[in-house]
Amino acid sequence: MGAKPMTTDHARPAVTATAMRKAYGEHVVLDGIDLDIPAGSVFALLGPNGAGKTTVVQILSTLIRADGGVLRVAGHDVVRESDAVRAAIGVTGQFSAVDGFLTGEENLLLMADLHHLPRRERKRCAADLLERFDLVDAAHKPAATYSGGMRRRLDLAMTLVGRPRVIFLDEPTTGLDPRSRRTMWEVIRGLVADEGVTIFLTTQYLEEADRLADRIAVLHRGKLVAQGTPEQLKRQVGGGHITLRFTDPRGHDRAARTLDVMARDDDALTVQIPGQGDVRSLRALLDRLDHASLDVDELRVHTPDLDDVFFALTGNPVAEQEPTR
Repeated sequence: MGAKPMTTDHARPAVTATAMRKAYGEHVVLDGIDLDIPAGSVFALLGPNGAGKTTVVQILSTLIRADGGVLRVAGHDVVRESDAVRAAIGVTGQFSAVDGFLTGEENLLLMADLHHLPRRERKRCAADLLERFDLVDAAHKPAATYSGGMRRRLDLAMTLVGRPRVIFLDEPTTGLDPRSRRTMWEVIRGLVADEGVTIFLTTQYLEEADRLADRIAVLHRGKLVAQGTPEQLKRQVGGGHITLRFTDPRGHDRAARTLDVMARDDDALTVQIPGQGDVRSLRALLDRLDHASLDVDELRVHTPDLDDVFFALTGNPVAEQEPTR
């Protein structure tokens, strides 16, 4: 399984959607979604709770039907060729789907049985995946004894038994500690680099999307409000600034009156001024501070990040659950 990289047609998009719609009664969950995801890439779909992220995954993975739109996954029409789509994809949900009573190896062998792999290949596939996901030492222990990170790795390993070309990861690191989350990130990037698969990732962890995704889309109130690379989205919203902190209240007040201040905090004795933190503008700022005899205790540069993108595009809406059927 793990010895030979799968072939992927990088010239053909892995996932496309045109005017995808879904509503439950009068509540519109998805209102005309367009996607074009290249093969062999990581695509991240961001959005607040209730934005429709899981609904997108359920539609593209054939679990539920869209009300409208033209949808293709791995070159197959999602409606007319649903069996072919299911054969080409893997899905890992928000919660591990492993059987806690079975060992790690037994879980993998069960998946191999379900995929009708030959008996000799079943054992080799399970052994390869246990080694690849660092589960060899726990292979013969019940999955119920695994840590959260180990269960997520086993869950993803089980997804790979069928050699999918497209993998849907619906918030795959929810509930994991920071170390386990970073381990999963390494595994995900390795899947793309070594196997050539396409990853469709939904997440609420902005750092996760920034670290993993080649392209990001932001879903808000049923519509895609932005798409692009992480850097493109950061440039789109702006928001860079420089924070200066003073120890002397008089210097702080004079700086607030002298500089082009965006905001000031009289308790913390800080001011914020616009700036992206490039060398030329920092040098000019330092010269201006020196010329005005302003003694700065601390200088911090804030460049736009995905937090800025997320809140600029979606605000801070009240979380709502996606309706169920």
